[in-house]
Amino acid sequence: MSVGAGDDFVHVLGVESSCDEMAASVVRGGREVLASVVHSQTEVHRPYGGVVPELASRDHVRFVSAVAERALAEAGIGAEDLDGVAVTAGPGLVGSLLVGLSFGKAVAFRLGIPLVGVHHLVGHLMSAELARPDLVPPYLGLVVSGGHTALYRIGEDGGTELLGETRDDAVGEAFDKVAVLLGLGFPGGPAVSRAAESGDDAAVDFPRPMRKRPGLDFSYSGLKTAVAIEVEKRGGREALSAQQLSDLAASFELAAVEALVFRTRKAMREHKLASVAVVGGVAANRRLREEMARVGAREGFEAIFPPASLCTDNAAMIAAAGARMLHRGQRDGLSMNAFSRAPVAAVVR
Repeated sequence: MSVGAGDDFVHVLGVESSCDEMAASVVRGGREVLASVVHSQTEVHRPYGGVVPELASRDHVRFVSAVAERALAEAGIGAEDLDGVAVTAGPGLVGSLLVGLSFGKAVAFRLGIPLVGVHHLVGHLMSAELARPDLVPPYLGLVVSGGHTALYRIGEDGGTELLGETRDDAVGEAFDKVAVLLGLGFPGGPAVSRAAESGDDAAVDFPRPMRKRPGLDFSYSGLKTAVAIEVEKRGGREALSAQQLSDLAASFELAAVEALVFRTRKAMREHKLASVAVVGGVAANRRLREEMARVGAREGFEAIFPPASLCTDNAAMIAAAGARMLHRGQRDGLSMNAFSRAPVAAVVR
């Protein structure tokens, strides 16, 4: 067994259902991932070009038990070997969250073991330490996903300080909307990145949001609008050639990534930190990884990215975060409810 903060909770079951992925994981000792199972709903939502909340929650109901059973089987343990349950309580789609939350409550009640609700963003931040056990605070956390774009200072005491966040669209949301504008399909982020691979990122000089503004906030609504205007200037999506689509995708991706890197570099300088952990679904983006690593090497800080399997929504990060919370003595009763929005700044990791 690995030694970690969750040693007195040897086997923790994690359940994640905040959006369109149903996931379950078993983590041992707070650090060692014995099993991580993710059931994707990509094909369910593809015809609609985005996540349909009602369809997401219904699909979760159908698969939650099977996903958890598979995680236990892959971990090689039985339900009776579990010491605790950690479940995402929010933020997210409330209908989806309630499925995982209800299942987690039922398991904890049936087995007589403690239950803890995990803030989804705390889980993402924990994914960096799960991937890199030698990562210790203080460090900067950049959360980039479909619903969140924010910078946090992770303190020595385990607390989080919000340094800056998006004022409108999250960067992942911008990728999804640009994918729709360009007719690239769903899910949008990977579709834009694939199209960008054969494009010229200097073809269109899109604005770099918030570049000249003080502070550490982000904004992506204007960049998305700039892409829409450029598409209309060229006669609409149907008039674009394959190369023009790729050029627009590449130019957008570069502008979106440069905005993230610019703000991160500024935060690293202001707070004199040596490491930044980039987490969330957009952290799997190849250009972001390359640009952040390049700037980090030049500026003297390390850019840490979890593997792709820990970037997108998963239950391993929830189980690991939950093990740490259980170790501190935190418990949540069966009256715990889901929440769609809540600040992570007040949450202790």
